[in-house]
Amino acid sequence: MKTLKRILIVSGVMLAGLAQAQQQGIINNSKSGYAALKSINIGDCRWTDGLLGDKYRQCEEVMMPHMGTLLKGDVGHAYNNFKKAAGMMEGPALGMWWHDGDFYKWMESAVYVYANNKDPEILADLDGIIEVIAAAQDDDGYLSTTTQTRKGRGRWTDVTSHELYNNGHLMTAACIHNRLTGKTNFLDIAVKNADYLCTVFMPKTKDPALLHFAFNPSQIMGLVELYRTTGNKKYLDLAGIFIDMRGTAPSTGWGPLKEQKSVPYFFLGSQNQMQTPFREETKAVGHAVLGMYLYAGAADVYMETGEAALLAPLESIWEDVNRQKMYVTGALGQTHHGAHGQFDMVHEAFLEDYLMHNATAYNETCANIANAMFNWRMLSIKGESKYADIMELVLYNSALVGMSEDGKHYFYANPLRKIDGHLDYSDTESAHREPYIDCFCCPPNLVRTIAKLSGWAYSLSENGVAVNLYGGNKLNTKLQDGSAVKLEQETQYPWDGSVKITMEACKAEPFELALRIPGWAEGSTLKVNGEAVEAVPGTFAKINRAWKAGDVVALDMPMEIKLVEGNPVIEEIRNQAAIKRGPVVYCMETPDLPEGTGILDVYLPLKSKLKAKYRPGFLGGLTTITGKVALRQDEKEGMYRTLDKPKFEPFKAQFVPYYSWSNRGDAEMTVFMPLIWD
Repeated sequence: MKTLKRILIVSGVMLAGLAQAQQQGIINNSKSGYAALKSINIGDCRWTDGLLGDKYRQCEEVMMPHMGTLLKGDVGHAYNNFKKAAGMMEGPALGMWWHDGDFYKWMESAVYVYANNKDPEILADLDGIIEVIAAAQDDDGYLSTTTQTRKGRGRWTDVTSHELYNNGHLMTAACIHNRLTGKTNFLDIAVKNADYLCTVFMPKTKDPALLHFAFNPSQIMGLVELYRTTGNKKYLDLAGIFIDMRGTAPSTGWGPLKEQKSVPYFFLGSQNQMQTPFREETKAVGHAVLGMYLYAGAADVYMETGEAALLAPLESIWEDVNRQKMYVTGALGQTHHGAHGQFDMVHEAFLEDYLMHNATAYNETCANIANAMFNWRMLSIKGESKYADIMELVLYNSALVGMSEDGKHYFYANPLRKIDGHLDYSDTESAHREPYIDCFCCPPNLVRTIAKLSGWAYSLSENGVAVNLYGGNKLNTKLQDGSAVKLEQETQYPWDGSVKITMEACKAEPFELALRIPGWAEGSTLKVNGEAVEAVPGTFAKINRAWKAGDVVALDMPMEIKLVEGNPVIEEIRNQAAIKRGPVVYCMETPDLPEGTGILDVYLPLKSKLKAKYRPGFLGGLTTITGKVALRQDEKEGMYRTLDKPKFEPFKAQFVPYYSWSNRGDAEMTVFMPLIWD
């Protein structure tokens, strides 16, 4: 009887979990009192056509399964590391200290795919993996395989062990797994781990070494999601503590301080955002991924608490990033190694305002994705379209560039110019995409983003639906009052600016349909059943009316080809321009130039007569741009040369979307090109 009773209880928990899953989104802010827009349910939106639909299908069929083969085998180490911690294999964990977290990101992507196709083999595979992870977890809840299996490194002895980074991604993946499967096997591991963290860091630790362990703070987002999933407020409180720890033990100097032995010299200063208490911060500083994860986590905490002192720095930091530190592709992190301020070494980080290198731009894929994650949360808080504009910019440019056309090769760093022989590439700065990167944080981050992207396409307003991203899809969701809404979006965006939305089913009472009019989309027209509605670029066009099945909304965004220049204080691109069409940034690549021509030979006439053409069979199907360029012919040597009148040869060239470069063999590439003003 006890066994039967236990089965019935477990089944009840699973059914309750499934019912709960139907009410929760990627970030479950359905009950967040300080979110203007709420997440739709995972799976409510399904891609049907277009670029994002193609990428999702490739994710389901190629990206996610292929990556799983890597990470579960001897190449990627990750699954073997859990087996070693569980005593199923011998030897120390291999790979980077943060490899557990990368594996959890892949697991999260698998759950999103399962939510759409309900493939029982995915669920069975995850169940087997979860059993191994449970066996690897220590009795008190601690879980980080490199620390558990490598000799000479104990718990909480070095911030570079990335224990909290691993734990944060565990919590996030486990919450998503619970929401989409109703199972608690993965969630139980995360809860046990979070309870252990509470014993270490609550109440707020005064240990000067432990104060630095808010480093790489995926755990803040993870803890808030765990609070949203379980309702246990101590997890939200702990997330707040990790924010409070920022700036309470700042480090300066060029060597580890005696009282802070866990802090290596290259993490002193602003590198890990420890120079200034978070609530006093106004600028984006330090490691770009660490910073954006911190800001995204603080945004999550704000959605639950409404603390104005958290929102003020987030708004100020957003302005700093978007006005002075972000690349035209939406990428972040100007340098691999550099300095910020005086004697302040930074790594994979932000630099001073307007210091925007091209060939040496680092722009880690994870930082770019984290930029979209942060903006997704700010969109939820503020309900302003400018945040979705940045999400879109990142997705079509600095995020997608991290994955090859075949879905099996990856970029870590994403410069805006690549010149043969100009750089000695590091293990993360490669001349072409790699089949495996030892520092494997970016590829699974991109795969999980593509897998969950349909959940970003729409949000729920107080009495309606906001259209955040455009792409062929079907939406079947419920408004916040519980009434059903079904609609279909038909478009070939971003290659075509025409969007048709057909209402298929809805309540009889009036509600709002809000369409984002991108800031770049000047001259857009918007009609409902043929009648014009005002469409102001940089805003949501809010249409509040009594809708009925068959109503049609038609949005037409002019996809003009535009030349983009930088602020004159950006020395690296003075008198240069990039090409942008809609949200897509274009580049010149040497496969589209005459043999023997280098990328630095290309000059862009102001009157290039640029034209766009969709090519369905080229690089997976995309729109290219053709137009006249000028190829400089004179050859001189030396660092400095006497300037004579340059000789130029006209050439009809092709430009490709930046995200698609490096799919045709080794190539040089540039986004910005020097202008010829005649």
